[in-house]
Amino acid sequence: MKSCENFVSDKSQYFIYSPSKTARDIFLYPLQCGRFLYEPGYYLRRDSYDNFLLMYVQKGEFMLELDGTVSPVAEGDFVLIDCYKQHIYYTDTGCECLWCHFDGITARGYYTNIVSHLGNSFSLPNPQPTVSRLASIYDTFSTGKAVREALVSKYLTDILTAFLLHSPQKENSPDYTGMAEEIIAYINEHFAEKFSVEELAAKAGLSQYHFIRVFKKETGFTPHEYLNNTRMMTARYLLKNSRLPVKDICFNTGFSSESVFCSAFKKHQGLTPAEYRLLKGSEEAR
Repeated sequence: MKSCENFVSDKSQYFIYSPSKTARDIFLYPLQCGRFLYEPGYYLRRDSYDNFLLMYVQKGEFMLELDGTVSPVAEGDFVLIDCYKQHIYYTDTGCECLWCHFDGITARGYYTNIVSHLGNSFSLPNPQPTVSRLASIYDTFSTGKAVREALVSKYLTDILTAFLLHSPQKENSPDYTGMAEEIIAYINEHFAEKFSVEELAAKAGLSQYHFIRVFKKETGFTPHEYLNNTRMMTARYLLKNSRLPVKDICFNTGFSSESVFCSAFKKHQGLTPAEYRLLKGSEEAR
C-alpha cells in the first residue's frame, strides 16, 4: 500500500497484517511493516498506538522524542519504541527506514530488558544479520508470500535476541558479561561442592564486594542467591523424579546437613522436602 502521509515519498510502501488467534496467544507477530522514505519536514506525534515499533535507519537521520527527551538517530541505528506511550519523531533532512510495528505475549518483556541496557536507539557492531531478518519480514509481505506466522515470529525473536545479547562497552568501563557467564557455568557444574563467594570472586579476578555487585547487575541475583536457586531446582527435580532419600538429596545438592537442607527448602518452597515429594506424587496420580 502507498502511504498518504505528508512528507512521505510515494516510493514508500507499507503492509498491514491481522494475526491469527494462535499467533496472538503464543507468538510475536507483525501488525504493520514498511520501507519509508521520509522527506525533509516529516513530523509524527502519537499519544498511543497499542504496539511496539522497531526501525532501522538505512539512510539519513531523524530526531526521536520520548518522555520529554530528544535524541538524534543516525544512519545504521536501530530504534525500539513503546508506542503505548506518547512518541514523537521527525526529520529536517530526510531519511530512509525499514520498520515493523509488532506485539505479542512476550513483547513487553523483550522491550523492557532491551531498553534498560541499550536505550531506545542503538547500533550493533555487525548489523547485517539483524537487518536481514527485518528485511525478510518486509519481503514476506512485499512479495505476496503466504505468511508463516511461526517463521515470522522467529525472525522477530532473532532480532530482539540479538539486541539482548549485545552489551555495548562504555568508555573506560569493563565488560562483565563474559565473566558472569563463566561463573554461572562454574556454579552449574560444581553446585554440589563446597565453595564460598570469596572463591568465586577470586575466579572472577575481583574483590568480593565488587564481584557481588557486578554479578547481580548482570544476572539479577547475588552469587549466593543464584547458587541457592540452582541447588533448590535440582532438589525439586530429585524429589519429584527419583526415589533417593531426602538425606542423599541433601548432600547431592551441596547442603552441609539434612537439617540445614530441610530448613532452607521449607523457607524457599513453603513445604518440607517430604511434604513436597508427597504433594507432587499425589498431583501426578490424579
